[in-house]
Amino acid sequence: MKRKLTAAIGIAGMMVSIAACGNDSGSGGSGKGGADAKELTVWLTVDAQNNWPELVKAADAAVQKKHPGIKINHEYYGWPDKNTKLDAVLATDKVPDVVEMGNTEMLGYMVKGAFAPVDPAEFTNSAEWLDGLKASVTYQGKTYGVPYYAGGRVANWRKDIAASVGVKTPPKTYKELTAALSKIQKKEGGKFSAWYQPTRDWYAAMSFVYDAGGSIAVESGGQWKANLSSPESLKGLKEFKKVVDKYMHGDKTKDESDRYIVYGQGKSAMIFGAAWEGASAADPKNDKTGKLKNNLETFVMPGPSGRNMPVFLGGSDLAIPVKSDAQAVAAEWINAFTGPAGQKGLMAKGNLPNNKTDLATLKNDPATAVPAIAAESNWFVPMAPGWGQVEKAQILQNLLQDIGTGKKPVEAAAKDADAAIDKVINTK
Repeated sequence: MKRKLTAAIGIAGMMVSIAACGNDSGSGGSGKGGADAKELTVWLTVDAQNNWPELVKAADAAVQKKHPGIKINHEYYGWPDKNTKLDAVLATDKVPDVVEMGNTEMLGYMVKGAFAPVDPAEFTNSAEWLDGLKASVTYQGKTYGVPYYAGGRVANWRKDIAASVGVKTPPKTYKELTAALSKIQKKEGGKFSAWYQPTRDWYAAMSFVYDAGGSIAVESGGQWKANLSSPESLKGLKEFKKVVDKYMHGDKTKDESDRYIVYGQGKSAMIFGAAWEGASAADPKNDKTGKLKNNLETFVMPGPSGRNMPVFLGGSDLAIPVKSDAQAVAAEWINAFTGPAGQKGLMAKGNLPNNKTDLATLKNDPATAVPAIAAESNWFVPMAPGWGQVEKAQILQNLLQDIGTGKKPVEAAAKDADAAIDKVINTK
């Protein structure tokens, strides 16, 4: 089932008016205001409405047991329009008490002061939150949300094509992977992509950067500085270019949005993307080959470093708007929803949990071991005040297109990207 675990980025379009958000009646977090609330409004995406409504009802029941008579309202939104509606309501005095956010969306709202701080100690398993999710709710030493669930990235290839060049098992090392892909590329010819890797896919490209010991940007003394020109980052970017040059024979100006569709057309042997993409490619409406069902195999992406490739950890968080008059009860609802029972239910639906303890249990099940192991090594975007502007300007995507198409040498492209990032990354 296709489910976009990394939400559409909406940070930069946020209304400036939410910077004035404030609530004199309570400072936020469990036990600090709104403990006697008679009504609670929870905004979630349609993922919860369509796929795990029973978990929502269970959280409601837990809160209502503690607060008899409380009315709990639910509103559900699609990812494309959620933030537009949230921005509008945050400018008023009638705000939801709990709101679901894509983890890449959190930063812009935290910078603007839209969410109330919470005490992590009041939430079950907070000490074990996955690193990438924990980073997404943390800004300047304070916590402004609770991780909900996660989704990582895995490699996925066609067993039949691998077998046609004598490869019967998934590669364990990067050397084994590239050796197999080179055989496939030679056999299938120049119009085929042994590895369909969209050039503008910065999630994949930055995995190479972090695997090489580099990073997008580094923080020192409260200031962020772009780091793509460092020797380590350049090493990762050059390896990414090598992959695109050697194995990617599609349009080198495209992003990853339709990768599963291209994969379903039978034009490639492998992809590296979100865990849902393989299943979506094999869906009868997308599988134009008629061969993908029971023929796709996922595996943990090996990195050139010799370790598992660090993957971007997408997912959702839950936050409490600072204007909420029911912050204490909102925190109780979030804890009930994201606690042990909720995580068990989310894992049963194919999601990764928000914590390392539950993640470890998935490693013992062959059906879930690959995404669970892959998620153990992860990275997240720089938690810098101007990161939203970096994304809005598509600096990384343009860098990668310049590299992939050969418009600029890697060093020159990285230098230009660093300059562009440095102009905005510290700007609120």
